[in-house]
Amino acid sequence: MKVNIDKYVLAVVVISVVVAFLTHFPELISLFDHSGENNLFPGMRMADVANEVFFTFISLLILFALNTFFFRFNRPAARITWGKMVLSFVLTWLMSNLLGKVFVFLHHHFDIPAIDAMVHHYLHPLRDFIITCIVTGSCYMIHLLRKSQQVLVENQQLRTENLVNQYEALKNQLNPHMLFNSLNTLRSLIRETPDKAQDYLQELSRVLRYTLQENESQSVTLREEMEFVSAYIFLLKMRYEDNLEFDIRIDEAAGGRQLPPMSVQLLIENAVKHNEISNRHPLVIRVFTEGNRLTVSNPVQRKLTASGGLQIGLANLAKRYNLLFKEEIEVREENNTFIVTIPLI
Repeated sequence: MKVNIDKYVLAVVVISVVVAFLTHFPELISLFDHSGENNLFPGMRMADVANEVFFTFISLLILFALNTFFFRFNRPAARITWGKMVLSFVLTWLMSNLLGKVFVFLHHHFDIPAIDAMVHHYLHPLRDFIITCIVTGSCYMIHLLRKSQQVLVENQQLRTENLVNQYEALKNQLNPHMLFNSLNTLRSLIRETPDKAQDYLQELSRVLRYTLQENESQSVTLREEMEFVSAYIFLLKMRYEDNLEFDIRIDEAAGGRQLPPMSVQLLIENAVKHNEISNRHPLVIRVFTEGNRLTVSNPVQRKLTASGGLQIGLANLAKRYNLLFKEEIEVREENNTFIVTIPLI
């Protein structure tokens, strides 16, 4: 069975062991002094030093645990301010001093082995200060390191998600089905209305250009996205004519806000793909902004033969929002209307 130890806990234990030995380094050196002139720590035994090291180790673990509990140093998302650092330092110093007094109390009343040399007691305040600096500093350094590692992991996830997004976008936009429909429509227009065919070809090139170029960006402005969407809508209108209508109401003030590229296009494509569009059941798609949010809605009139891809597309969009902006999209169905609301950053 594989044991998964938290790296934060492992770092705390290692630091505690090292500091416990280093703070009693003079006693350890004197213990192995065989010259017989141990004037600094007279009468000191091995059990005394071992007990001091062990209690220092336990005290360090307690101090780290208190800092972790009160200030969340083990959480990369925690906000560590200078005020918290000062509080951490004061709390650690007070607790270190208190734990030292507890050890002295146990030594005097329960005969627990300890070093009684005068110089050892004089060193206690200095050791408390050093331990406080080490504990507080180590907590902060570990926090910064874990935060940096989290950023690296999120950036890697974002790069991976962008590759998935590019693949999905290219698959959705340049798949043979779309090209077949577009070329069929273009062929009909060339034969029947050459003027419209030229306009259609121009808008199709805009769609393909945006798909290939802007999809490499992590975010675009709503204004840029809607320029692309207008070209995409032109292609859809050529295909479905009066059976497909759009009610678009975009606030000019929201034009500079950011969103993942091809977000609005994906929502429109989902509405077209999963609903019946005919003379008997024309489809109206509404696109509008409210404050810092954009909504795409349509009446639910599902095709008899359902097509896949809705959950994949929305899940992909939700992941991109989460990684890029730490925001969530809202998907709901009410009063026979399918509604998706996305944040504008």
